[in-house]
Amino acid sequence: MAKALSLYELNSLVAGVIDAAMNRSYWVEAELSEARENRGHCYMELIEKDAGSNVPIARASAKCWRSTWSVIQPYFVRVTGQQVHAGMKVMLQVHAQFHPQYGFSWIVDDINPEFTMGDMMRRRQEIIRQLRQEGVFDLQKGLRLPLFTQQIAVISSETAAGYGDFCNQLGNNEYGLSFHVELFPAVMQGDHVEQSIIAALDAIAQREDDFDCVVIIRGGGATADLSGFDTLSLAENVANFPLPIITGIGHERDESVLDMVSFLRVKTPTAAAAFLIDHLAATLARVENAQRAIIEGVRQKIEMEQMRLHHLGTHIPVLFSVVRTRQEARLDRLSHRLVSSMTDALSQAHFQLDRLMQRASPALQRRIADEQHRLDLLAQRTQSLDPALLLKRGYSITLLNGKAVRSRDELKRGDVIVTRLEKGEVESVVS
Repeated sequence: MAKALSLYELNSLVAGVIDAAMNRSYWVEAELSEARENRGHCYMELIEKDAGSNVPIARASAKCWRSTWSVIQPYFVRVTGQQVHAGMKVMLQVHAQFHPQYGFSWIVDDINPEFTMGDMMRRRQEIIRQLRQEGVFDLQKGLRLPLFTQQIAVISSETAAGYGDFCNQLGNNEYGLSFHVELFPAVMQGDHVEQSIIAALDAIAQREDDFDCVVIIRGGGATADLSGFDTLSLAENVANFPLPIITGIGHERDESVLDMVSFLRVKTPTAAAAFLIDHLAATLARVENAQRAIIEGVRQKIEMEQMRLHHLGTHIPVLFSVVRTRQEARLDRLSHRLVSSMTDALSQAHFQLDRLMQRASPALQRRIADEQHRLDLLAQRTQSLDPALLLKRGYSITLLNGKAVRSRDELKRGDVIVTRLEKGEVESVVS
């Protein structure tokens, strides 16, 4: 049997073959499935996916040593505005290396930021195209910021310097205007930007009536961390949000998709605060102008009315004299007519009364005589029935409990009866 090689000898043989056969650099396009830095070196996992099924069809590891990475990384960030991260498409210049101890890897010699910029631009344009197709790209632009915008929901990192600057500028404005700011903390850089901001927006939406607008600010972060603001899901949430959203997440030359779909994009958190102060100050100016206009209008109206009253005051004595003369003449006429009417009415009443008296006197006298005769007859009957007359004739009246006794059956043994005579009474007991 042939003598076996040791693993080191075999790997060294492979290394020699690779060094001889692949002794130059190659430009390769790939997507980063992982990218991390360690002690100044950058370790990458490269992947290529099938265009139709999105299934990985190739994988490889790549390394960029510190000496090279310290040169190409700052340039890449300066051009693209982003750090290398998972999901990013890159064009790398690599050469093959097979180390007997660590195996095969591609060593990165250079990176083309223009390729990544082009891919980022294509993705951004695709997101914008989809938002326009959905009809939501300009929804925020159609909203109106309330005149009295004072209740502000802020989405930012709790420790961000920009958030502190924003609050300080609002609280110390030269007009003495009052604002109420409530923070909804969110991650503003890294891989969790999208989910964190969407969660904050959902929390604000549940209290929509408590706020006038939303401000998303990021001051203090690196320009390279703007990729989280270029996502379709976040842009759709912002575009469809019912309150105006003001963004201050980048620098003047950087504009994310989030900036494009928001109600207003400003450069910095302090610029967002300045805009809100100016907006409320403009409202205050409108109120003060309206107040001055109302005061001036009232003053002019008062002056006009005073002039009119003065004018009327100078004419009132003459007008009153004329009116008084007319009214006195009218009252005299009415008085004469009233006296004449009353005199005629009294005369007619006396005449009617005399006629009635003449008609009523004979009949009244006859009626009086008849009634007098009837009264005399009744008096005679009443007198004949007077019990005193009966008593004078020798009769008596027996009473039981004050009532006349008409039958012996009304009495019983032991009853006390009173016998009334012409002169006096006798009390008896029935035995």
